Amino acid sequence: MNIIKTINDSEKTLISLEIVPPLRGHSLENIYKTLDPLMEYKPSFINVTYHREEVKSIAHPDGSIEKRKVNRRPGSVGISVAVKYKYNVEVVPHILCGGFSKHETEQMLIDYSFLGLNNVFALRGDALKGESQFMPHPIGHDNAIGLVQQIRDLNQGKYLDQPDFGAHHTNFSVGVAGYPEKHSESVDMDIDLKNLKAKVDAGADYIVTQMFYDNKKYFDFVQRCRSIGITIPIIPGINPFANFNHLRVLPQLFHIELPQALVNEVNLCKTNKEVNKVGVEWAIAQCLELKSAGVPVIHFFTMSEPDNVQNIIKKVF
Repeated sequence: MNIIKTINDSEKTLISLEIVPPLRGHSLENIYKTLDPLMEYKPSFINVTYHREEVKSIAHPDGSIEKRKVNRRPGSVGISVAVKYKYNVEVVPHILCGGFSKHETEQMLIDYSFLGLNNVFALRGDALKGESQFMPHPIGHDNAIGLVQQIRDLNQGKYLDQPDFGAHHTNFSVGVAGYPEKHSESVDMDIDLKNLKAKVDAGADYIVTQMFYDNKKYFDFVQRCRSIGITIPIIPGINPFANFNHLRVLPQLFHIELPQALVNEVNLCKTNKEVNKVGVEWAIAQCLELKSAGVPVIHFFTMSEPDNVQNIIKKVF
């Protein structure tokens, strides 16, 4: 089933989750341990992130250096299928521009369709470590706009290098990312919104936002989207604040601003356990306000920490 239909047909705020593949060498049981305690709350869909390879330098005894590509978190496709059929829930695998040619993207989408994965989340992806900026595959997409369009073309039976002779039409619904505090590479919010509108015009069905800790930023973002003709659902993304390290890491990695009130509360804590409690209570307050405002879905970035999300859901839903 296409989750956009589920979203549009619902009269209440739904729950969705996002999971990260385990590190290479770890078991799928890690994923089940994250999801098992959360499935009683009947999430409408579960996103599975996709992680690009990293270039690792291997020093050999003869002094030579070998550059080897290594994926630290492989298995996104297998996880997507396993989760879908274990829990009978719609799963949304992430699909990236980075590292893929258009032909490889088409093959992956065909595989998803054959596997019954009819929902995807289209992202450009980040630059590889060591690259100063994102570098697309020589015959790939340089942004998510073209990726969304390619997915839409498949939905219309338009395949690469193939004349239209009644080819199979896929049935993907497509999610894209939105940034209430703008994407880090955008010059300003107006340009960022222009790019988002282009993704919507290319065929995106819904938007999931980057995490934020001030609901006003989300509400302002929605209002600005509506003012330029973006009418599709805009789903807020919530990542519970969990430890002292988040004070530094979250603004640095995700280019977001932490409310001073939250920072002050965290600085009063003496242990990470206390910080975790503050983070859960802050997220509960966020979610209660968002739910009261009638948001279509609240999307939780689990980060393999189900207890936090479970404690929030209990209080909000």
